[in-house]
Amino acid sequence: MDIKILGPGCQKCEKTAQIVKETLAETGTEATVEKITDLMKIAGYGVFGTPAVVIDGDVKSVGKVPTKDAVKEWLK
Repeated sequence: MDIKILGPGCQKCEKTAQIVKETLAETGTEATVEKITDLMKIAGYGVFGTPAVVIDGDVKSVGKVPTKDAVKEWLK
């Protein structure tokens, strides 16, 4: 599983990355987590609000910090 956290590095982006990593640890799910801060790369996903979460190329969340429950649903 490939997870990308899109954002310039703001507090909400950092919180999103933390929640994703904690949820992966809690569920025992293996995935690579990459933070994308380049605005052109972020725009390449069709994302114009951050933070955003992309899992295996599918944009799951834009413009808000997800809950752990939401992340668990995406990991299924």
